[in-house]
Amino acid sequence: MVALRGIHVSIIEGEAVAVVGPSGSGKSTLLKCLGGLMKPTAGNVSLVGKRMTRLTGKELVELRQKTISFIFQDSNLLPHMNALDNVAQPLRHQGIRPRVARKKAQDLLNKLGVGERSKGLPEQLSGGEQQRVAIARALITDPKLILADEPTGALDPITSREVLKLFSDLNKEFGVAFLLVTHNREVASFCNRSLELREGRFVAQHGTEVDISDLSNSRELIIDDTGTVTFPPDVLLKIGGPGRFEIPINEKDKIQLERVEEEKINLETSKKLILSPSCPACFHKYSDTKIQLCPDCGSSRPMIEDNN
Repeated sequence: MVALRGIHVSIIEGEAVAVVGPSGSGKSTLLKCLGGLMKPTAGNVSLVGKRMTRLTGKELVELRQKTISFIFQDSNLLPHMNALDNVAQPLRHQGIRPRVARKKAQDLLNKLGVGERSKGLPEQLSGGEQQRVAIARALITDPKLILADEPTGALDPITSREVLKLFSDLNKEFGVAFLLVTHNREVASFCNRSLELREGRFVAQHGTEVDISDLSNSRELIIDDTGTVTFPPDVLLKIGGPGRFEIPINEKDKIQLERVEEEKINLETSKKLILSPSCPACFHKYSDTKIQLCPDCGSSRPMIEDNN
């Protein structure tokens, strides 16, 4: 079974890109290929001008250590190490002296607001604290690209927004490029653009500076003997990707396609998301406040599209 097919994507320095799509569409495989954790059976993956698929094991490890960092959904911290040593560990692998590595680790933890928790083991930290430690660990090697797999998937909505605010600040301050795999619309809205992945192909793109060349290199329209049709990416972009369609018009040399009602979705992420002005549970009016929990019923305050 082929997990990815005919895809092409370029990420420029300092850009934040989201990859969205259903389970089984190839998102995690894509992340592993881009991070050098998996070698594709065909095609090429290049990082800072070097073809990762042609490097030896040692060369690949060195390039990955200096260029890429990973953030996982469950933070993936080493359970027997405290927060400080977890963050310092990547530098230790590079041969940096323990005192220097720990000093930089503590500075990063302080910057991310968890400096006072540096001696705590992962099991003693909250979910949000664990993810901040994981972010500090990802930043300690000064990477050019951070690959994140559902980075807020295990967090509550409020902590998730705090982590996204950190990502945004780090992206602007350090110029680090992000590629985030996510199901979450709020996570995708943090990025400059989002790519929709279905059945191993990029089928749609949303956001700013949309480039059709990132969807595929082929523009052929093929109808084989079985009646299977392969559309060019710009057509798929306009119809919103593959799925189930009805044919209200079916005449010689002419058909009309319309997506079935239950599959009609809107993945547009270019619209700005704002805090809801009222609580959907008890209808409390928030006015101009920025509070995240409803003072009347305790519900989390949702984000909605800004239609202004």
